[in-house]
Amino acid sequence: QVQLVESGGGLVQAGGSLRLSCAASGLTFSEYSMGWFRQAPGKERALVAAINFRGGATYSTDSVGGRFIISRDNAKNTVYLQMNSLELEDTAIYYCAARRGPTWLNSQAEYDYWGQGTQVTVSS
Repeated sequence: QVQLVESGGGLVQAGGSLRLSCAASGLTFSEYSMGWFRQAPGKERALVAAINFRGGATYSTDSVGGRFIISRDNAKNTVYLQMNSLELEDTAIYYCAARRGPTWLNSQAEYDYWGQGTQVTVSS
């Protein structure tokens, strides 16, 4: 049984930082590319950052730019999202997702497994 379990969300003031973690089990983690998606109220879920199966290539959407850094530790079956300089617009539920294959795709339909999500709330 595959499980992706996110942690690290919470309430933070604008300008602050949070580090999300996603621990995977039940799969061969190093065979999967990983993505972090987010869904804000009234908006569709969208990819914000992704990393390939070996961790050698990453992607982040323009809206988060260099503020968000994705990384992974294949020995720990965990992917991380370091979020810095948080803005009110970053408030959302954040989901990690796994896609079997060497690289990520932007469409959520391409991902095989999903976590339950973790809430990130940025206050002014």
